[in-house]
Amino acid sequence: MVSVLTCLLKKKVTEDLPVLDEEIEVIGREIKIAINAVFGRSLAIRELDTGSDNATEIEINNLNNPFYDVERFGITFVASPRHADVLIVTGCVTHNMVIAAKKTYDAMPSPKFVVAVGDDACDGGIFSGTYAVLGGVEKILPVDLKIPGNPPTPVQILAGLLALMKKARRE
Repeated sequence: MVSVLTCLLKKKVTEDLPVLDEEIEVIGREIKIAINAVFGRSLAIRELDTGSDNATEIEINNLNNPFYDVERFGITFVASPRHADVLIVTGCVTHNMVIAAKKTYDAMPSPKFVVAVGDDACDGGIFSGTYAVLGGVEKILPVDLKIPGNPPTPVQILAGLLALMKKARRE
């Protein structure tokens, strides 16, 4: 029988994870400075799924987990497009989602930015040309930035948002 003392003193099965990922920290510091320069406050993002396989959504949700914790860099995800500065669109645009996507975009206050995240949102991906799909997001909305990948990693998404902030700062 295993005693309590042996359980407490034996080597642990899991290893300690590193606390910081330098690449995330560098991008995060830069994005925080860029967001403050452009908006003077935090960046509010509304995510819209227009017909994806949820792979990109999982990576976007990972941005909010304790490892990435993008809120410390001034990025928040909001439930209403009326509170959003950026609309992140994932998935190819299906015919059933055209009106909903346009209404979401129209509800956003100006200035507003649209980011296509993932191959499907950029150009339709593997669903391009099928009967139920219109194509990429640019077919119905003005896209300011495309972040390709199937799915893009959270670091790639952060780097894309940094590029968007730099572009907005120049304009």
